[in-house]
Amino acid sequence: MEKKKKKEGLSRLLEIAGERKGLLVLAGLLSAGSAVCMLVPYWAVYEVLAELLAHGGHPAEADGAGMVRWGWIAFGGLAGGLVLLYTSLMSSHVAAFRILYGLRVRLSGHIGRLPLGYLNNTSTGAIKKTMDQNIEKVEGFIAHTIPDLVNVVATVVVMLVIFFSLNGWLTAVCLVVVAVSLVLQFSNFMGRAAREFTCEYYDAQERMSASAVQYVHGMPVVKIFGQSVLSFRRFNAEIQAYKTFALKCCDTYERGMVAFTVLLNSLVTFILPVGILLMQATPQSLAMAAVWLFFIIMGPGMASPVYKLTFLGGNTREIDEGVARIDRILEQTPVPDPEHPQQPSGYEVEFRHVSFSYANTEQGTRTEALRDVSFTAPQGCITALVGPSGSGKSTVANLIPRFWDVEQGAVLIGGVDIRQMSTRQLMDIVSFVFQDTFLFYDTLYENIAVGSPTATRQEVEAAARAAQCHDFIMRLPRGYDTRIGDRGVYLSGGEAQRVCVARAILKNAPILVLDEATAFADPENEHRMQQALQSLIRGKTVIVIAHRLSSVISARQILVMKEGRIVQRGRHDELRAAEGVYRNMWNAYTNAGQWRMGGKGE
Repeated sequence: MEKKKKKEGLSRLLEIAGERKGLLVLAGLLSAGSAVCMLVPYWAVYEVLAELLAHGGHPAEADGAGMVRWGWIAFGGLAGGLVLLYTSLMSSHVAAFRILYGLRVRLSGHIGRLPLGYLNNTSTGAIKKTMDQNIEKVEGFIAHTIPDLVNVVATVVVMLVIFFSLNGWLTAVCLVVVAVSLVLQFSNFMGRAAREFTCEYYDAQERMSASAVQYVHGMPVVKIFGQSVLSFRRFNAEIQAYKTFALKCCDTYERGMVAFTVLLNSLVTFILPVGILLMQATPQSLAMAAVWLFFIIMGPGMASPVYKLTFLGGNTREIDEGVARIDRILEQTPVPDPEHPQQPSGYEVEFRHVSFSYANTEQGTRTEALRDVSFTAPQGCITALVGPSGSGKSTVANLIPRFWDVEQGAVLIGGVDIRQMSTRQLMDIVSFVFQDTFLFYDTLYENIAVGSPTATRQEVEAAARAAQCHDFIMRLPRGYDTRIGDRGVYLSGGEAQRVCVARAILKNAPILVLDEATAFADPENEHRMQQALQSLIRGKTVIVIAHRLSSVISARQILVMKEGRIVQRGRHDELRAAEGVYRNMWNAYTNAGQWRMGGKGE
């Protein structure tokens, strides 16, 4: 069976965004009607001109009432054209915003279902550009380009019908000139080289956008070392590459564009000699003279819609490329949900011979993170993961909510493989506090309420108290209604982390994963947060990742990781007494606590 050809361009855009054919068809019909109405004044000019020429020797005999009538017809055509054009644009804008909404919702929802591996291998700038600029161009294309395209085509077709009804030879001259100019332009902008340029243009913009995001994020480092954009090599290189591409693009299109412009603006140059020949054949024909004058007036008018047509063609090429990049995201395989989800019998977490590697799709490489990891985190207890940086602790944590799928082995919750649970169910039973905190540009209340959108204000404040952040929130200008980042309101690293802990407390999930949740807390608040977490974990499965070993002394079991393996396991006293990685880490930790700064010899 022959494989069905994939849709592209506008048809694919309507397919992925949710078709609004009715509004678009209405917009097209109204736009075509507007084009016809806008040509009525030109026909009125021809009728008046013919009447004047017919009575050139005796102007008083001309039909004055008829010419006035044609004047009113011209005014009516102009007014009707403007009304139809306005209605057409309103219809196309409504369709555009509906499609824009559907496209953004679908794209955002799809990205939310993708594994984190895709987001790690794709720059934030590239995704941002696709969701922002590319989709905005889709709105402009549907709201303006489609009605303009229909208007231009209708204008050209109606003009050609009028021209043919008046004189075939002069129409043929106009057709030949327009056809040759279009061939030059379309070979210039719609050929293989143009497609490659468009692709390169989008690639250059995505790279520059990604570097700009990184540059802004790294601004403190840039400023503290007295550097400038020129010394930020990657960003500077992307700007230079974009400039080089833009100049190359201009040089490539220059000759074709000049030839197209000169030829299209020379319609009168070709109409004049042909008209002279036709007048010589019938020198006494006033009707021929009127037609010739009409072509001299209207002929150059064909240049404007043809110009629009070619530029709209260029916009179509950009839309094709933008839709292809949107499709590139939609083609990424999301984390699959099982057809028949299973319910866990409990909330203990088990890793059963798990191995996992991070894949870099662009470079075609894999980095091993875990090798044959097996352990059980009992329900109602704290299981701590410790070890040197890069030992695989955060990877273990990220596999529990299925941010990635394991390559070998299985991760189980209550005896059920998490791949046999629905994503929604898994997210409901796992709460996660990330090592890198993230707060939305919203009020502190809404940032905490993310943990449970149905929670009452009293429950939100109770979670904030448990996370030891109620006091500093109440010191802010508007308390819980203070917007982060507004009017210079920013939180310290420890404060932001406690807000994230409050979010997790509010969610009250049976499984809690804390990835360095107290890393930015001062000793006093760390102790208070530990007390809050102790009351929180009753009956829950808690997995803690910590570099500060004092925070995991009371854990039921401590798993010591090194190079992707569990090399030790047990309680604090057992591990401290035995030779191995944990005792070395503990000794280094306690010795670091005695370190002091001093002058030479102190």
